[in-house]
Amino acid sequence: MVRLEAEMAKPDFWSDQDAAQKTIAGLTRAKRLVDRYEDLARRAEDLAITVELSQEDEAGAGELAADAQTAATALAEDVDRFRLELFLQGEYDHRNALVTLHAGAGGIEAQDWVQMLLRMYTRWAENRGYSVQLLDTLEGEEAGFKTATFEVRGENAYGFLRTEHGVHRLVRMSPFDAQNRRHTTFAPVDVTPDIETEVELEIDPEELRIDTYRSSGKGGQKVNKTDSAVRITHLPTGITAACQNERSQHANRETAMRILKSRLLKVREQERRDQVSALKGEQREAAWGNQLRSYVFQPYSMVKDHRTGVETGNVQAVMDGELDQFIFAFLRQEATPS
Repeated sequence: MVRLEAEMAKPDFWSDQDAAQKTIAGLTRAKRLVDRYEDLARRAEDLAITVELSQEDEAGAGELAADAQTAATALAEDVDRFRLELFLQGEYDHRNALVTLHAGAGGIEAQDWVQMLLRMYTRWAENRGYSVQLLDTLEGEEAGFKTATFEVRGENAYGFLRTEHGVHRLVRMSPFDAQNRRHTTFAPVDVTPDIETEVELEIDPEELRIDTYRSSGKGGQKVNKTDSAVRITHLPTGITAACQNERSQHANRETAMRILKSRLLKVREQERRDQVSALKGEQREAAWGNQLRSYVFQPYSMVKDHRTGVETGNVQAVMDGELDQFIFAFLRQEATPS
């Protein structure tokens, strides 16, 4: 933080507006961490005083001890959360997250699974105080969504949600099967950082195909009357991005371009990592084909993360957004030297 403040004090600090904005954003994040640390330290001091008083005051010892236990439990959880956030030192970890859910093999069952995951991530985000904006959906024929793209806005949203990138497997007795048979279906989850305007990424306009169409789904009468939805295709890679959330075609186009740049940036970063791995002689995992987590509703209840081994029998709690146990376990594993 001292280094950032020294940079801001230089006479030519504002000569490069983009660099200045990055420095200010970095300083803001650093100050937020310092404030968090000081708050935790203050709470630890208060806890120590409460414990000391409980030992001196016999009459109120029981009540004070109970208060101290409650405060200690909450403090331990917040310290653990703070320590994990310190692990989020990736270049884009502090950014907002763009998440796309895809229905895999399984037809209606897979499309319903996408809708269930959308609800799960929305609940998780809201529980953490993040905001969620649905950007684009392609509805299924009878239920759910074939694809759904949404943005999660808040400090470290990408750092946490990037741990969810991969294939999520559902096992249950399908409500869409008249014979009530058990079905297994999959949904790939794609997570990219929202790079906004801070990262320069050159894209040749000649390499883009831009299509407009009418928005579908629940969006009000006006949404469906004009060709306001936008889909942009990057022809060299085949990567696409779409947005139909806004009523203005211009606004949808800007959002779609932002999503496209984020996806292209992630591809570029993956290619760079692949080159490093090849030089090191490492064997690269085919991450998109790997099963990240299984959600089993029948014949028993269990959610298991296959990377860390963390599992729980409370499937409903997980579907209601209680994902931190899986996210934190992966971050710990990631931060532990192999």
